[in-house]
This record gives sequence, C-alpha cells and structure tokens, in this order.
Amino acid sequence: MSEFDDSWGFGTLGIRAFEPARHEGEHSAAIHPTSSFVHSSAAHAAKVFAGEEPGNVYSRFTNPTVQAFEKRLAAMEGAEACVATASGMAAILTLCMSVLKAGDHILVSKSVFGATINLFNNVLTRFGLSVTYVKLGDVAAWKAALTPQTKLLFVETPSNPLAGIADIAALADLAHVHRAWLAVDNCFLTPVLQQPIKLGADFVIHSATKYLDGQGRCVGGAVLGDAQKVGKDVFGFMRSAGPCMSPFNAWVFLKGLETLAVRMRAHNESAQRLAEWLLTQSGVQRVFYAGLPSHPGHALARRQQSGFGGVLGFELAGGREAAWKLIDATRLCSITANLGDTRTTITHPATTTHGRITAEARAAAGITEGLVRVAVGLEDFDDIAADLARGLA
Repeated sequence: MSEFDDSWGFGTLGIRAFEPARHEGEHSAAIHPTSSFVHSSAAHAAKVFAGEEPGNVYSRFTNPTVQAFEKRLAAMEGAEACVATASGMAAILTLCMSVLKAGDHILVSKSVFGATINLFNNVLTRFGLSVTYVKLGDVAAWKAALTPQTKLLFVETPSNPLAGIADIAALADLAHVHRAWLAVDNCFLTPVLQQPIKLGADFVIHSATKYLDGQGRCVGGAVLGDAQKVGKDVFGFMRSAGPCMSPFNAWVFLKGLETLAVRMRAHNESAQRLAEWLLTQSGVQRVFYAGLPSHPGHALARRQQSGFGGVLGFELAGGREAAWKLIDATRLCSITANLGDTRTTITHPATTTHGRITAEARAAAGITEGLVRVAVGLEDFDDIAADLARGLA
C-alpha cells in the first residue's frame, strides 16, 4: 500500500491515502473476498501466525481490503490505529469489551442513540459494569458523577437528534485527570468536519453505515485510537471474538471515503439552509441545529468543528399527531431511521430510534412527541424544502 502525505487535505486523503497495491494494474481498489490466505511454507505460516512476520492469516482479523479501509480512515481521523467492525453498535461493544472489566464504571451522555442506551443498560451491566447518565453539555455534572471506578466517558457530539454539543477538550482533560478515557461518537460529522483525537479524545467511534458509506448500502463500524489500546487491545478482542467487517462492505466504505469530503460539505450547506428556513415556518416551535446562532452550543461548535453536519431536529406544535402528519405528507423524503444517505430521510425519534427506551429516558434526552429528525440529503435544496412545506401546510 502507498503511504500518505501529512500535508494532504481530506479530499486527497479520502482518495489516495494507503492505496492498495495494484497487482493487476487496476485503478480502482480490488476486493479480497477470501476466508483464508496461503503461505509459502510451514515455517512461514508459523511465523505469520505468531506475529513474527507480517502477513494475512484469516479474514476475521486480517484482510487486505478491510485493512485498506482501516488505514485510510485512521489517516483522516489523525489516529494511530483503526479496527473495523460489523456495525456501529459492534464498534461500541468491541471498545467496551476490550478496555473495561467487571467493576468498572462508565459515564454516558443522556443524549445518545436509543440503541446505545439499550446496549449499556441491558447488555454491559450483565457483565458487572455500572453506568451513569449525565447531561451532555454540563462539564460540572460530569465531574460530579466521576467515581474511583470510572474508566470511560462516552459522548455523541453533535448528539442524535437534538444536535447537542459536548466540550471534547474539557471532557478529555477531566477524564485524563481521573485516569479514565474519553470516547467520542463522530458519526454525524466524520473527520471532514470534526477530529476528536486532535481535541484530546482517546477513542473515536463510527457507524460506517452512515456518512462513510453515504448511499445506504452496507452496515459497518469502526473504533479508532492509539497503537496500544486500539492497535493491540481492541484488535486482540476482534481477533478472538470476531465482530468483524466483511471485505465487500469494507470495499464499499473505502469507495465511500473517496467522496466523503465533497458530500459532507454539501450536506452541511443544505442543512444550514434548511434550519434557517424552518425557523420561518408556522407550526415549528424549535429547530435543533448547532449552525444556528440561537443554538446553545453554537459558539462551542464553531470552535471545535469546521461545519455543523447534515442532521437536524425540529419540534412541532401538536405533538405526535402533527409530526406524523408532516412525515406522511412527504413524497420526496424517505421515511427511514437511517441517515447519512444521498437521499433525505425523515423519522419520528420518539417511536423509532428512541422507541425502545423508557418514557423517562426519552424525557431526559429531550425526545418529545412533536420532534421530527431530518437527515438532509444531496437533492436540490428547493425540492427538499417544498416536500417539507407540503406537510407543514
């Protein structure tokens, strides 16, 4: 594989960083759909299995296509290592199972994806881990919730779906003073618009299913961080437990990275316009998008991000009835809970992405019955606005 130049921009990194070797002179990266790899001799096989020589063993943990995706994403995030996983949720589970043990305590933002809450509450607690939820933007509350057993702080920023903003640098400093780690879910912004590791975070989590793919084709995830905790510890868990990414999916994501910079800037531009447009619409009580000066996290977002992303939420007067009426009136927007697609998607978080958590947890996260989430796609802005106007009318 080719290396990369530290001076390259994100567009170039997404296309050229760690380009796979061209065994047949192919210009587009090849897929390696194989379960295992052949060795030149028994002695060579023994050395590769023992880690004494580089080489591929088994596609659960060594596959050239997957490795190409991992190395390119790591270059874009400014990370030393990346481990690709079968999904975004698998990435969170893999991280926790790799670096935590029974008796450890996790601090989690109240403003995280519903499935993430279920993973922490209903799965990880069975293995002796304890979890406390804290208001996303209240650094003092995070500090007060720390215990001697706290080992991991976990946040989404911007959060899903209210675009809440966490002070990454402040939480990283807090974690490190208490000998804990900070993990940041960077799914909504990608490294094009935010690089948590450069702000002090220890781990970055991705659902590659979203913007890294960009066209809603495949499911995957990634954990990024340093050479020890991710390159050895997380990789070691992957090798033994096997929540791995398939070579085909890795190839799709690798191709997705080639257009990531262009797509993210376009998503960002249209979402900003849509947020400003929604502010002028009757029946819209609040718009949740950090690109708006009225958003409480606007100033912080401007400091630690280079854009505000493509996802926004807005609250309608009239609760669930009004929200469902709007959603059902759309003809262009896709009614689906996925995001990061070229196609604009729309969903009702209280009954979809956050529908499996308790009403109390939804209230704590600010998920009301009148809340609608839109992930702005790459269609013409006027067509997106016209589609939403149909429902707002």
